[in-house]
Amino acid sequence: MAPLPHLVHPKYRADIDGLRAIAVLSVVGVHAFPDWLRGGFIGVDIFFVISGFLISTIIIGSLEGEGFSYRAFYARRIKRIFPALVLVLAASLAFGWFVLLADEWEQLGKHVAAGAAFVSNFAFWSEAGYFDNAAETKPLLHLWSLAVEEQFYILWPLLLGLAWRRKWNPPAVILAVAALSFGINVLTIHSHPTAAFYLPASRFWELMVGGMLAYIVLHRPQWLSRGRGLQSILGLLLIASGLVLIRSGSAFPGWWALLPTLGAFFCIAAGPSAWLNRSLLSSRVLVGFGLISYPLYLWHWPLLVYARILEDGTPNRRVRLLAVLASIALAWLSYRFVERAARRSARAAVLRVLVIAMVVIAALGALAATQRLAARHGDPYIGQVMAAVKDWTYPEGLAPAEVDGEKVYRIGHGARTVLLFGDSHLEQYGPRAVELARTAPDALATTYFATWGGCAPMPGVFEDKNVDCDKRRSAMIRLALDSRVDAVVIGACWNCYFVKQTLPSATLADNEGYYFFDGRKRHGFRNGGDGAELAFASLESLLKELATRKTVYLMLDNPIGDEFDPKRLLLGGSRLGRMDVTRSTPTTPWPPAQKQLYLRLRQLAQKTGAIVIDPVPALCKDDQCIRTTPDGTPIYKDGDHLRSDYTRRFGTEIDVALKNSR
Repeated sequence: MAPLPHLVHPKYRADIDGLRAIAVLSVVGVHAFPDWLRGGFIGVDIFFVISGFLISTIIIGSLEGEGFSYRAFYARRIKRIFPALVLVLAASLAFGWFVLLADEWEQLGKHVAAGAAFVSNFAFWSEAGYFDNAAETKPLLHLWSLAVEEQFYILWPLLLGLAWRRKWNPPAVILAVAALSFGINVLTIHSHPTAAFYLPASRFWELMVGGMLAYIVLHRPQWLSRGRGLQSILGLLLIASGLVLIRSGSAFPGWWALLPTLGAFFCIAAGPSAWLNRSLLSSRVLVGFGLISYPLYLWHWPLLVYARILEDGTPNRRVRLLAVLASIALAWLSYRFVERAARRSARAAVLRVLVIAMVVIAALGALAATQRLAARHGDPYIGQVMAAVKDWTYPEGLAPAEVDGEKVYRIGHGARTVLLFGDSHLEQYGPRAVELARTAPDALATTYFATWGGCAPMPGVFEDKNVDCDKRRSAMIRLALDSRVDAVVIGACWNCYFVKQTLPSATLADNEGYYFFDGRKRHGFRNGGDGAELAFASLESLLKELATRKTVYLMLDNPIGDEFDPKRLLLGGSRLGRMDVTRSTPTTPWPPAQKQLYLRLRQLAQKTGAIVIDPVPALCKDDQCIRTTPDGTPIYKDGDHLRSDYTRRFGTEIDVALKNSR
């Protein structure tokens, strides 16, 4: 057998390891101390550029030299990526089995399998939504970026190899991929922000920035020979600007991602002789962190997430600092005794062991995800409670549709057209509409769900994290006023906006949560702010305007609060010890502030001519509201929302609006 071609590898550059250190420390910093370094997540984008530069240098240099060996290339990738990843996946799975509850364990299994198969980005994209578990509770969420890189490692050598055989111009191929990917990124960042964040089509351009630099270094180095010192200064300034200016609420990646990617481009282009590269990026401390940057990236997030899970909330700074220090120690141990040994070994058995280990971990993850491998906390009633927690089926049974360019869900084909306009407290009645379509299809009106989780159906009410709410709300109001719509149902978590938000809170900053914006000034809801009253007046004006043109229904709110949350039944015991499940009374008192709001909303409906849809009579009697059936089965999925099984069978109060005739 002829020997494999020797892959060309770029000469080691300490300054690139220093750049890796800036990237990983930024990511660790934002995850551990988000108030200190809010834009630290751009470190991932720096990693993308570095990877694109190094991998493209190897592929192009090898193709132009002795030839490129896919077998040798992927063997080196396995030795580079698998050792630390196998350790982290195995540790996360083992600790998860010990401390997680049934639904958490099932989700972790899915994420372990996806991580081992390098499709985590697709898994997290498919999960994203209003009722998705918080990012801070997913120990392997950070593997999405590793999946993007692995997908690049699979596709990019094949494309460059094809270009080489067909004698295509490599810079043209790189620019074409970059332009297409960047265009997808910019075009989807507002309409499909989750897809733009996670999917390779909108991320590959960042790796192509490194790929273009690789070609320039190999073929046009004279383009980079002047002003190397200025290049490194510009690069670090762009990165620093990204760290300072970019926030989690920014439309990212989008145009914002040019700051870290071009910053990384200029830092690498400056070369190891540039003064900042030589004195700062090549310093012993940064190079040290750069060498362990990969295992540090892998270890830090699971440690922070498990600390949060065990603390049942954000851990204090001391715990987070200890988690960071532990991740640094584990990263060094992984690098020193596992990763380096695997990379240096020439034995074929090492590759086989690594591949087999990854397959075994993927299989264990799949068993956990399909409930064939149970978690340690296995009380049967825990499963019943967790079934309630997961019982959210919207929009199953509804058909995606588009009206005037806006995405909605549709069901029914009656002569009467009904628009449901609001947030997730209207979405929870989706299963009832599906049930009517099954049992009485001829009676069901043409029904559109024009809803958006967390987006208040009150003009002027904003929440900074829900960046597209106002645009969506304005479009839905225009649709509600349209003559094609016969009736409008407005419903929302009124208790969330008018009760929870107005309670004084020492844990929330003044600029967090909902507020009313009058075009000049923000009006807060809390601590005596007049935002709530302005929001109420906005709702009144909207109801009046609609009621003059068509039938309008005002859906009142179900009681909410921690006392309705099924997970309250799991407070007994400890995740690290024995987890006890408790049972409580089927009812709990109706919070007085919520009852007061309920009465005020009824008066508002009467004043504006809206018809009331009232779930309270079925839920509350003598100021006692049900939270479970008599046998202990929860009727809520969380502290705010009724579970789908309940609304499907018992949410009949909305039938009056959904049927063809009133």
